[in-house]
Amino acid sequence: MSTIEFKPLILLVDDAPENLAVLSGVLEDNYRIKVATSGAKGLRICEGPVLPDLILLDVMMPEMDGLEVCRLLKGSSRTRDIPVIFVTAMSDAQDEAHGLAVGAVDYITKPISPAVVRQRVRLHLELKRARQSLERLGRHYQSYISVEVASSIQRGETPSGLISRKRPLTVLFVDIVGFTALSDRVHPAMMTELLNGYFEVMSEVVSRHHGTLDKFIGDACMVVFGDPATLGSEQDAIAAVRAALDMMAAVPALQHDWMAISGGEPLRLHIGVASGPCIVGNFGSKRQMTYTALGATVNLASRLENVAASDTVLIAEETLKLVEGQFHCQPQAPIHVKGIDRPLNTHIVTGALGDP
Repeated sequence: MSTIEFKPLILLVDDAPENLAVLSGVLEDNYRIKVATSGAKGLRICEGPVLPDLILLDVMMPEMDGLEVCRLLKGSSRTRDIPVIFVTAMSDAQDEAHGLAVGAVDYITKPISPAVVRQRVRLHLELKRARQSLERLGRHYQSYISVEVASSIQRGETPSGLISRKRPLTVLFVDIVGFTALSDRVHPAMMTELLNGYFEVMSEVVSRHHGTLDKFIGDACMVVFGDPATLGSEQDAIAAVRAALDMMAAVPALQHDWMAISGGEPLRLHIGVASGPCIVGNFGSKRQMTYTALGATVNLASRLENVAASDTVLIAEETLKLVEGQFHCQPQAPIHVKGIDRPLNTHIVTGALGDP
């Protein structure tokens, strides 16, 4: 079944009916037209259920001039993205600059040239469609990187080239105990639903504690605290450990659905947290790259997660030094992990000081 494609809607605002008639005659073959004989009437039309795609607006009108109408349109989140073109007899360069300063996208002087009006209207509708397309594309691809990194890139704080820098971070790895065996016997569609529900909860915890969800690795999550924004090494480490405890606290709410699909096997997590210098930046090729953290601290957090017992948060000694006095921590016997020659002192975090 074919769909109906509506022509763009153009709103004409001018207190002179003859001017509205001329503009309507120029545009009506290619566009739907609405007219308003005052600024107030134009604003009321924009409060209706169907917004115009573009507005042609006179400047010199009684009671409310076009400049004030444009300011009000640009001050509303509902109408700020509607392109406004001033159509006016005020042809001085200073007048034009004033019109553009309040948010208009273009300035057409009277008496109008029909060809110029059609060209400018077509141009700004095309620009609007292109901008909307880019915004939709951006929202689509933004879900493939963390919100924190995406925002930092948009603000120009995180470079987009293949460069890196050294920063002190706290890194958290969280993993599901026995997930590989479980995934072999559960239907893929059910496993996907279960895992995505779990990731949604973990992501919310990360966001609440201002961490950056670096990546999903199978059923594991890697989270960094201290990049792209930092609260300072101590506060970043405290936020990481609080996030780890909240991840554990979120498990009971997930258990019913998890056990129903897993055949009675409970959801159990183990978490490793380490603090220290990391290399952070864009790694890969010009064709495809990823923004991530690398280095011994990342490897250590991963190793601690691997050796942590079920339902425990295991932190490195460097992390303990940063969070000491904030949490109940139980020292463990020195351990050896792959890739590190010396024995490591670790602690299990059982809760925050002051918790009941």
